[in-house]
Amino acid sequence: MSQIYIEYHFTMAPLQPASEILVAQLGALNFESFTETETGIKAYIQKKELDTALIDKVQILNSSEFEISYKLTEIPPVNWNAEWEKNFSPIEVNGECALRAPFHPPFNVKYEIIIEPKMSFGTGHHETTFMMLQFVLENDFKEKSVMDMGCGTAVLAILAEMKGAAKIDAVDIDEWCYENSVENIERNHCKNISVYQGDASFFKEKKYEVIIANINRNILLQDMEIYSKSLEENGTLYLSGFYKEDLELITETCNNLGLTFGENKERNNWIAAKFRK
Repeated sequence: MSQIYIEYHFTMAPLQPASEILVAQLGALNFESFTETETGIKAYIQKKELDTALIDKVQILNSSEFEISYKLTEIPPVNWNAEWEKNFSPIEVNGECALRAPFHPPFNVKYEIIIEPKMSFGTGHHETTFMMLQFVLENDFKEKSVMDMGCGTAVLAILAEMKGAAKIDAVDIDEWCYENSVENIERNHCKNISVYQGDASFFKEKKYEVIIANINRNILLQDMEIYSKSLEENGTLYLSGFYKEDLELITETCNNLGLTFGENKERNNWIAAKFRK
């Protein structure tokens, strides 16, 4: 039976950083999917999960720093997976890696990742995922221990294993992402990836040679100290989920924690950056 969804259409000024803050705060309230508009975002939640009283208490909606208004619409029942399949197109990265759904024909590339296109972030179409895939392709992962924080569909973890990573933990706070990651890891016959539902508290005393975090600026800044402590000496940290204008702040925060800027990629004003410890 198809689920009934509620669409919240938020209009805001200024647009940034309001939209990314709102996405982070709504994500904690079981919102499953977000799309950007010219004036704000559209956010989707299952009707059975909606608590309007909690929406009214979302911190940024009561902030004097931003002007935010919204309207909500009930979406008629549809087969969401069929909708995603209909609109999902395969992509190729650097001529070496392709991401496709099971219903697409195979690619003749070195690394082919098959994912079920459900409502999880990380299909490779978004600029941040695309750039992080490029970083994984261009760098050495052989025998490395890796953390994929905010794994979404686990495509970065899957490519890291294909590049020879020895042990990979993939973590996402969202249950939908967790379940989709488990499915995709099985679909790609991965043996070295463990998936967990959680946040940065998962790190605890764990150490990694490589940490990948494709989330959003505010979560990155909030958890950067944890990333630094969990990174082995001479380890590498790959970050994305923020805009060009945020790179200076991200770099300053990393520098203060003993992390040195290496390089960055830019795609449609989105940034992915590499740091070393």
